Amino acid sequence: MNAAVLVFPGSNRERDVVRALKAGSGQEPKLVWHAETELPAGTDLVVLPGGFSYGDYLRCGAIAARAPIMDAVRAHAARGGLVLGICNGFQILVEAGLLPGILTRNANLRFICHLQHLKVERADTAFTRAYQPGQTIEVCVAHGEGNYFADAETLARLEGDGRVAFRYCDAEGNVGGDANRNGSLNDIAGIYSEKLNVLGMMPHPENLIDAAVGGTDGAKLFAGLAQAA
Repeated sequence: MNAAVLVFPGSNRERDVVRALKAGSGQEPKLVWHAETELPAGTDLVVLPGGFSYGDYLRCGAIAARAPIMDAVRAHAARGGLVLGICNGFQILVEAGLLPGILTRNANLRFICHLQHLKVERADTAFTRAYQPGQTIEVCVAHGEGNYFADAETLARLEGDGRVAFRYCDAEGNVGGDANRNGSLNDIAGIYSEKLNVLGMMPHPENLIDAAVGGTDGAKLFAGLAQAA
C-alpha cells in the first residue's frame, strides 16, 4: 500500500500514523508537506493526521482545508482513492467539503482525553473490513472540538445511506449516554463519503496498535486498509 501522510503546521500525530501504517502494511508511508501541490505517484491512501493545524485559528481545520495540497486530495478522492482523516484530519475534511457537517466545541466545553469504546456500524468498507459489524472496539479520544453536528436532512441521509462508520458506546456496546462525552448528534464518531472511500473520525486508532501501550483494536483498521489496497 502506498500511503501519503499530510503534514500541516501544528500537526502532531503524523509519526503515530506512520508507525501504524508501517505496522499494518510493512511499507514506509511518505510524509507530504502542506505546501506541495501533488501527491506522490501511485498513492493509494491519503491520511490527514491529528493535531492543531494552524493552532486551530478561525475554526479547527479551516485554514488547512485551503492548503495547496488539498486540491490534490480532492482529485484523489474524486478518482475513488482512499482518504482517512483522524481528529483534526476529520475537521479538515469537513472544512474542505469532502465530508458533510461540522465539528464544534465539546458539549462540556472542555478538552477530553481518555480511552473510548466505539461500535463498528459496518464491516464492508476498506477501513473496517478487519472488524465485525456491531463489534465494540477500544481506541482513544483527545479533542476539544469533536461535537459532530449536521442539519436534519444531512443526518437522515447519512443514516439512510449507511454512512455512519462508528458510534460512541460503552464497553458493553451500549451506544450513547455517558459514552458520548462530546455531545455528537446520533452519537457519531465517524462518517463516510458517498462512495465510502473517505472516512473522517474523531477517535485515534493509531494510538491503540500495541498491547504495551493499552490495546491493539486500532491496528485492524490499518491492516484492513493494507488488504484493501
